[in-house]
Amino acid sequence: MKSNDLLHAGLVEVARLIRSREVSASEVTEATLARIDEIDGTYMSYLHVCSEHALARAAMADVEIAKGIHKGPLHGVPLSLKDLCYTTFAPTTWGTTIHSGHTPDHNATVVSRLLAAGSVILGKVTMTEGAYTSHHPRIPAPPNPWGRDLWVGSSSTGSAVATAAGMGYGTVGSDTGGSIRFPSATCGLTGIKPTWGRVSRHGVFALADTLDHVGPMARSAQDCAAILQAIAGWDANDPTSIDRPVQDYMAEVGRSIRDLRIGIDRSYALSGVDPEVAAALEAAIAVFEDLGARFVDVRFPDYEALVAEWIMMCAIETAVAHAASYPGRAAEYGPELAQLIDEGRRTPGMAVARATHLRRAFTESLATMMGGVDCLLIPTMPMPIPTLEKMGEYGADPSVLNGILRFTAPFNFSGSPTITLPNGIDSRGLPLSMQVVAPHLREDVLVRVGHAYQTMTDWHRKMPKGLVRANGAERARAGARADADAGAGAPR
Repeated sequence: MKSNDLLHAGLVEVARLIRSREVSASEVTEATLARIDEIDGTYMSYLHVCSEHALARAAMADVEIAKGIHKGPLHGVPLSLKDLCYTTFAPTTWGTTIHSGHTPDHNATVVSRLLAAGSVILGKVTMTEGAYTSHHPRIPAPPNPWGRDLWVGSSSTGSAVATAAGMGYGTVGSDTGGSIRFPSATCGLTGIKPTWGRVSRHGVFALADTLDHVGPMARSAQDCAAILQAIAGWDANDPTSIDRPVQDYMAEVGRSIRDLRIGIDRSYALSGVDPEVAAALEAAIAVFEDLGARFVDVRFPDYEALVAEWIMMCAIETAVAHAASYPGRAAEYGPELAQLIDEGRRTPGMAVARATHLRRAFTESLATMMGGVDCLLIPTMPMPIPTLEKMGEYGADPSVLNGILRFTAPFNFSGSPTITLPNGIDSRGLPLSMQVVAPHLREDVLVRVGHAYQTMTDWHRKMPKGLVRANGAERARAGARADADAGAGAPR
């Protein structure tokens, strides 16, 4: 397999090649690190590249595999981590400058589980400040590999860019209002936001504790299943984690979806949606019907009033998360995150109580609706990928922001699991996306449905064209970043 083909192969496929010793984990890791060195001066997806750590992990995997030790589909496979996951082998900065150079004394549970599964951690990828909407003014925002003028979503920006550009086979992201789903949609990836509590948040810095979900982003449903299999499950260090058995997600790959009941509310899923997004969803419905699934008309619960409270609910929890450094070090914050925390600090208790009641009522209504189906089909965003300029205009209009959140935020409030899947290419040649939502703890259904769809389509195999190599100035910036990382104790 040619190096470029190898870098854009799926995680499970690369794992198979490593296990069969057709290629070594060291060779795959070296090729991926070379790719990062070649192009990430342009894409700026990695904050900390852990070359020595990654190569040592790959060498250890090769020794183990040679001895017949096999730890599963992540063994020897290079992955990245969003920079809010605590790591002892690299700084964890949460997209801030306040915590620049901070190296925790323990790993997040998800990191420990990935290491136990034999994965190779390439480094920490960039994110928006504190996992909110914008990057800190002093930290470059990674451009979208599909086009430098395109939105990458937020906040798992580096996670999506690195994976889409062949700088790792998968990643761990987090999602408070869409931060796994938006970057997956804008970069042509597959992402799973698990049930709240299905994956431990111990050692993962919070944006808003009761809305935050941790989950995988990769190139296919099967690849996401492999990562989720490793990181899901109860954790004694996280009292909110769910103490229920973890399904065998990989066993769902290849299972038929014949007679599976897929809910559809066309007034929710298609009203006010761009025609290209709507057409892609209708085409996906036809694919599912060809696979034998049955569509059931449902009525989605009222959600508009609740979505309008997302910023407020996020704000109050973010204020709590940053209480140790805000307002005492407010001058070191970027404007958007500071504004959010200020809003949280001044929000009255009665407003919080009203939003909490709305949330509970919606969650119960959604559970009732989902009781009649196996899953629900909706878009990820109501429009194709917007440009950065257009997103700037949206930011000034709360009603437009609520429209963007209409397909994501409800399921942060309810804690429902979803999978984001590429489902088309728009008239500009850019990826379109949809979501499948399941009842709580039915990630197995998401994997089954997602993989079935991806056996009939190849949208998830589309890659951005014309990836740009770093020029001299960009390489110099990357070198300066590496020196800064080394000074902060991060190996490169």
